[in-house]
Amino acid sequence: MSIQSEQPYLFEESSPAGVWERDATRRALDELFSLARQYKSSREYFDLLRFIGRFRFYSPFNAMLIHTQMEGARFVAPPHRWLRDYRRRIKTGARPLVILQPMGPVMFVFDVSDTEPEEGAPPLPVRVEQPFEVLHGHIRGELASTMENAKRDGIDIIEKEAGSQSAGSIRIAHVQSSKKFYVLSKSKPEPEYVAVPVRYEMLLNAKHSPEAKYATLAHELAHLYCGHLGTPNEKWWPDRRGLLGEVCEFEAESVSYLLCRRLGIGNPSANYLAGYLRANKETPPISLDCVLKASGLIEQMGRERLRPRKEEK
Repeated sequence: MSIQSEQPYLFEESSPAGVWERDATRRALDELFSLARQYKSSREYFDLLRFIGRFRFYSPFNAMLIHTQMEGARFVAPPHRWLRDYRRRIKTGARPLVILQPMGPVMFVFDVSDTEPEEGAPPLPVRVEQPFEVLHGHIRGELASTMENAKRDGIDIIEKEAGSQSAGSIRIAHVQSSKKFYVLSKSKPEPEYVAVPVRYEMLLNAKHSPEAKYATLAHELAHLYCGHLGTPNEKWWPDRRGLLGEVCEFEAESVSYLLCRRLGIGNPSANYLAGYLRANKETPPISLDCVLKASGLIEQMGRERLRPRKEEK
């Protein structure tokens, strides 16, 4: 798994990565939670990834927020859901956990350990009592859906037979390429399509299983959405060209690990991260903000059809 580039990755203050590093507004989440310092230890970082990977009930970023507030959390829900679905009330003096709410500011949730049953409440289901039970996942529609949604960003995915040691790669498409995708923008009452130029070329090993293809797809998309190849529009994802190759690979492996773990799929990223943990006490200078945002986006691509990007600057 790799980025194909004609120039080596260097980190210079004048490079896009250097500019991005100095831009505090783009790094607001990293700055706010001091993530680089809090998870600087390789072991602490890997523990965080394992928690997020197992905590499948909320987005990767919300799972991180829960971890920073309560490392031992098992299953969280807002008070109304505890009462409605499980007939349990919040204990007096329980501390709420703050997460981001879709289409709103924040939402307050409570862990199962901070609830108590009402009289006659039914037993808690297995998914609440044992939320971290290991899954034996299989790719269903996630692979095809992610590949289809990739077209909206101009990613031409080609499956080609290759050797066992070749999983995939992504690169910027040749300038002379005039190929376009037509992406569905409106399905009712009559379908409408918008043309998207091919901007990137990705190779996947056609010999691999759907699960292995998904792990590779997640890894290569992570390179793109973490900004390692730049961006056609900084409102879509950041331009972080100029990072060291080690940082790029660590971020991409982290994203692939998270997404596969949340689907219950084993993948080589776990071995990569575990090996790094054994060899290094500290993580490289990554952006956890970018890792979590890329993970959330790719996960969303696997479960729903996304609208075309807005081209305005």
